[in-house]
Amino acid sequence: RSFASGTDGEARVSRVLREKFPRASAIRVVDISGGCGAMYEIHIESEEFREKRTVQQHQMVNQALSEEIKSMHGLRIFTSVPK
Repeated sequence: RSFASGTDGEARVSRVLREKFPRASAIRVVDISGGCGAMYEIHIESEEFREKRTVQQHQMVNQALSEEIKSMHGLRIFTSVPK
């Protein structure tokens, strides 16, 4: 399940996350900077996170977005494992 994204930045970040987390059952990226692409909130639900601590899950997301993060001011990450 993917949610429609509003900005180009949201679409770009979503695309990268879909490539890096092919088993993700849900990915949602929201530009919370008012549309300028400086800060994003990411919700990602993936089997890849199973058996990993939250900090490890967030490190995986940070690594996947290492290039995109260079132009951001902030990132809120919410990860979960499918029920």
